[in-house]
Amino acid sequence: MRVRKASLIDPDANGLYGTAAVALSLFVFAYSTRFGQVSVLLYYGLWLPLVLVDYRRVLGNYGKFLWIFAFVILACLSMFWSAAPGVTLRTSIQYLSHIVCALIAMRVIDIRTLARGAIAGVAIVLVYSLLFGVYHYDPLDGTYSFVGAFASKNQLGFYASLGIYFAFMAVVVLGEGGVWRMAAGGVGAIAAYSLLASQSATSVLTTAAIVGLCVGMRAITALRPASRKGLFIGVAAFGSIAAVALIYAGAIDLVLGAFGKDSTLTGRTYLWQQGIEAAQSAPVFGIGYQAYWVQGFSEAERLWEEFYITARSGFHFHNTYIEAAVETGLAGLMLLTMLLLTAVFGQLKRLLSEDRDAEAMVLFGIAMLLFIRSFVEIDIMNPYQVGSFLLYFTAGKLTIARRGQAVTWLWPGDGHRAPYGPRLSM
Repeated sequence: MRVRKASLIDPDANGLYGTAAVALSLFVFAYSTRFGQVSVLLYYGLWLPLVLVDYRRVLGNYGKFLWIFAFVILACLSMFWSAAPGVTLRTSIQYLSHIVCALIAMRVIDIRTLARGAIAGVAIVLVYSLLFGVYHYDPLDGTYSFVGAFASKNQLGFYASLGIYFAFMAVVVLGEGGVWRMAAGGVGAIAAYSLLASQSATSVLTTAAIVGLCVGMRAITALRPASRKGLFIGVAAFGSIAAVALIYAGAIDLVLGAFGKDSTLTGRTYLWQQGIEAAQSAPVFGIGYQAYWVQGFSEAERLWEEFYITARSGFHFHNTYIEAAVETGLAGLMLLTMLLLTAVFGQLKRLLSEDRDAEAMVLFGIAMLLFIRSFVEIDIMNPYQVGSFLLYFTAGKLTIARRGQAVTWLWPGDGHRAPYGPRLSM
């Protein structure tokens, strides 16, 4: 059977290829540190050759993407003042090429293919971790936790969160049936078990919050677009007031206590303080992208020793905004925050304004998941990470002109097809 090359970049015809490409990409993101450069080359090989099919259609007009590239451009330029220019040059180029791959994926696959690929990819990642994973002892809180084939329980928890999220959205929002409905159920069960095994409070809480948020948004978007914004503003205002009241009532300590944590978040508050102090040494443009956690640098070595990081790598300030301020200063912090908030509010605007937009629903949930996690993790700042791939995919979708496309979206009282999503346009 002969396959037309053009079908590889047609979202209506490349479902099989797109699903496999997303699944393999997630596996590379999870275990590139284990399998090395070969796995990274596989990732590039999945997306970059599509440019040769039709570069205009695959790349689009990058003039529209300047706000998307702003942070990585600053990261590349930071090599000129970096404390470790070689590290900054290498990692910033990796980050830039990673973003290009995410934007290519954004233009050539639709939301159903993304969800299917994520379900398949998370399944492979979690099964591999369950088969070959290990337990690690945490000297800070004196507990053992299952980290799978990762170096951190939080990364295992993140993939488990994504598995639960995409399984939920595939069934409830995209209306998958048959094989994919069963696959979503199976992956959701594996992800739930992995989430509990990881004992990652961050992942458990963010997963619960995002699923709850998506259920609420699904109820709001069941209304006509004209009625949604007022209801959303009212619910958001009430939720904010309730959250403040719960905080003052000591709800945070109760939640942390349920996970065996204290008010220091297992040393994270001290780490944040150290990061804020480090950011003050170069407040405007930072010390250089990826130039802080470098072996041989005294402050990095001190914190690795204090937190028992014997590998002397793979550590960070556990806060996206502090990490960005340290490495790229206030300039980088503003650019990265702008990108993240644009992804959140851009997809929210689509969700509240357009009729039954399944793509906006799924991407809004992704953006909110990354936003919530940004206060305790740095999922979006590194190359070859699923968080940064999903952020740039979500933000990039805002640049595509939209036309109607059919999808089964299950709503209360109906099961008909409704229009959603973008198609490629020149």
